[in-house]
Amino acid sequence: MKICTTVLVLFIFALSSATAQSGLQSSSTQKGHQQAAPSTHPAGASSAIDPAKEADIRRLLEVTGAEKLMLSSVESITQSIRPVLANSLPPGEYRDKLIDLFLIKFQSRIDVKQFMEFAIPIYDKDFSHEEIKALIAFYESPLGQKTVSLQPQIGNEMRAQGEKLGRQIGQDSMREVLAEHPDMAAALEAAGQAQKQ
Repeated sequence: MKICTTVLVLFIFALSSATAQSGLQSSSTQKGHQQAAPSTHPAGASSAIDPAKEADIRRLLEVTGAEKLMLSSVESITQSIRPVLANSLPPGEYRDKLIDLFLIKFQSRIDVKQFMEFAIPIYDKDFSHEEIKALIAFYESPLGQKTVSLQPQIGNEMRAQGEKLGRQIGQDSMREVLAEHPDMAAALEAAGQAQKQ
């Protein structure tokens, strides 16, 4: 269960990071389909959002491709989790099948629409109704649509560069720590030898 908890924490962190980086860049997969669903605010969220403002927030999420981007982020993140799981589980023929089953189950439990509902009170808190309308106008413009269409590509490129940089920083940091603490280097070496036996 420790692995599941770690994976969930990584997933939530990565998903929230991806969503924060992309800002308002997510949308419904059906362009032009505006949901007029009743307000279903997450537990603890204020249900006192002006209905007209809520409708505009939903429109903003639609024109920015929020749902599509969230689905893309979920797929990307679950693929990033695969090597983490593979390295965390003991080797064996079972491992790939277990990881596949876990990722299928994990993805099946993700409700993207629930994430979209979480966005409504956040946008309500952080933006005035006039600002929401201005954002809609921007994202409906040619430049706004270009921004929306390029956001997944930009996000993937930034994520790839970030992973590369993170690996390099991680390797450099570990080398420095081991050089500064020879006792830790010796303990690591001993643990590696014991594991081979």
